[in-house]
Amino acid sequence: MHPAFSVIFLTTLIGVGQGLFLALYTGQLYALANLLPAQSSQFYALGSLVALVLLIAGLIASIFHLGRPERAWRAATQWRTSWLSREVIVLPMAMGLVFLYGLVHWFEWTSPLFVISGALPLDLSLIIGALGTLVTFALFLCTAMIYASLKFIKAWHHPLTVANFLFLGLGSGFMLAAAFSAYEGTALVGFYATWAVIATLLGAISRGVSLYRNGRLKCKVDLQSGIGVHHSNLKQQSQGFMGGSFNTREFFHGKSPATLKVIRYAFLLMVFVMPVVLIVLSYAIESATLPLAAFAVQYLGLILERYHFFTEAQHPQNLYYQSMA
Repeated sequence: MHPAFSVIFLTTLIGVGQGLFLALYTGQLYALANLLPAQSSQFYALGSLVALVLLIAGLIASIFHLGRPERAWRAATQWRTSWLSREVIVLPMAMGLVFLYGLVHWFEWTSPLFVISGALPLDLSLIIGALGTLVTFALFLCTAMIYASLKFIKAWHHPLTVANFLFLGLGSGFMLAAAFSAYEGTALVGFYATWAVIATLLGAISRGVSLYRNGRLKCKVDLQSGIGVHHSNLKQQSQGFMGGSFNTREFFHGKSPATLKVIRYAFLLMVFVMPVVLIVLSYAIESATLPLAAFAVQYLGLILERYHFFTEAQHPQNLYYQSMA
């Protein structure tokens, strides 16, 4: 498939934003259980603002993929059968809950509403955060299932697609949380960085397995079965016209195997190896800047990873439209 940068930025930006929100809420829950030092409401408010900006940036990026942006609202009408429609509905819900979560912390509306079992104070931010967590995981599922639900694209039609979107979003989000904590000078850098490394390593496993699987996929159809001529020496010489078309632009990436190999090795290094090394170094030398570098490197790698994700998808029509006379 042709990698559209609007969709690449959409999926990577909202993934980071979702992961960052989950990191913030996880930190708040750990602090509530006295497992981490409590942070100020402003810390959670500013972190939520960063997450919201990322979600909005992803939404804006998606607009450039639309042929008729003024009709975008129609995408939500097919929610019963379309994962894209569900994503269109769930994304604004996630944005709204992240906004409310940050708003509650900004105005410090965090007085306990009631106490559970006489020991667990429950405030408005915890309730909104719990709802936001559910919606955020639903958004991960909707975004991934847009691709995993396509049976005719074998590279995507697998649970590994959902796992990859989830782990890479969590890894990058927690990595950004570690960078944000380092920038704010809080004591949560180690906590967020540890979970970022765990999610990144899980992502390395799931993405590695998907690369292995996709590299061994065999197409069940060929030119012979497509046109009903079963000669053993059949090959395409022309696509029927002299230049490119919608089919050659949108369903094929046009990159050589050597180029794709370079992209694959680059994103494996930048997403899974370099960030972990930088985080370990930040532990060793107690650096406040290396977590920032780790996130920056990982996000650039995620752009390459998502580019490669689209090139892995072999649309069946490419049997007939890859060659131009």
